[in-house]
Amino acid sequence: MATPIDLESAGSALLATLRGVDDAQLDRDTPCEGRTVGQLIQHLVGLTVAFRAAAAKDLGPLTVTSPDQAGWPDADDGWRAALEQQVPGLVEAWRADEAWEGMTQVGGVDLPGEVAGLVALDELVLHGWDLARSTGQEYDVDEETASACLEFVGGFDVGGTPGLFGPAVPVDDGASGLDRLVARAGRTPGWSPS
Repeated sequence: MATPIDLESAGSALLATLRGVDDAQLDRDTPCEGRTVGQLIQHLVGLTVAFRAAAAKDLGPLTVTSPDQAGWPDADDGWRAALEQQVPGLVEAWRADEAWEGMTQVGGVDLPGEVAGLVALDELVLHGWDLARSTGQEYDVDEETASACLEFVGGFDVGGTPGLFGPAVPVDDGASGLDRLVARAGRTPGWSPS
């Protein structure tokens, strides 16, 4: 089993970014092709609940379907309050050693707990970065978090994985861990909304 990693840095960075999102920015483009800021936020509302249930091995309606089964709806009015509660709950759920052990399910896919934990971490970090870039904010996570995500994403095809990552983007040798991560996940580190 992989050594469990604390999701606190990723959760804190995401919440700081979300607090900087203005409602006037919800229609902005994101690095997730075809997705707006509001749609990405609503995706986070769904996935934070689903991954918390996966950590608790509370398999059922929250883990059997994709958070995007209904497409990519715009952000509900209560997204701010929901994520202020759900992100810390998700972080806490993945602090339990049992969350990283055995099998679980998320998005209708059965997978080892250690893999689900890394997916949850990666979702928080990459979508936090996506939202920061889309709304003109600074974004950073600690090197341990960026490295864990980079190692996870490095297990996927550099040519891209449909539904997950685009083809890897080249970066300079001296790029930060976060820039290497977003590039490996198919995002251009210098991306900005058009």
